[in-house]
Amino acid sequence: MQIREQLQKLLDRKSQEIRDLELQLEKAKAYVQALQDSMRFVPRDNGHEDTALRPGSALAQTREVLQKAGKPMHISEILKAINKPVDKKHRLSLSGSLSAYVRNGQIFRRPAPNTFALIEPNKASSSGSETPDEGDLDLPEDFGVDK
Repeated sequence: MQIREQLQKLLDRKSQEIRDLELQLEKAKAYVQALQDSMRFVPRDNGHEDTALRPGSALAQTREVLQKAGKPMHISEILKAINKPVDKKHRLSLSGSLSAYVRNGQIFRRPAPNTFALIEPNKASSSGSETPDEGDLDLPEDFGVDK
């Protein structure tokens, strides 16, 4: 009967191991679900990918001007820099276009009224395919690690 007891102990240990693994699996599934839920609150393109401006357009010229300046600029300064008249019609037109990108969190941001800047002036490129580095994420280093 000693063999039967040894086999029962092996069976019990393996059953406990399976329960532990099932618990780990459930934790992992919950973690994945939490990440999926979190992703719903983050814009799909994160304001960078697949956002190309038509070359030569006022918006593309504005991006180039802001890249060269490296700082936020008032709409009137932007219009002067892209050689457009500084009148109400052109101010409203360009600021309206820029505002659409600001609302979508793409390319441009508005640090002050009628003042625009690039979201990431050091990383912006004229191709329109800016991508964030992993270091740009604001997650703690131990995010997702079991404690």
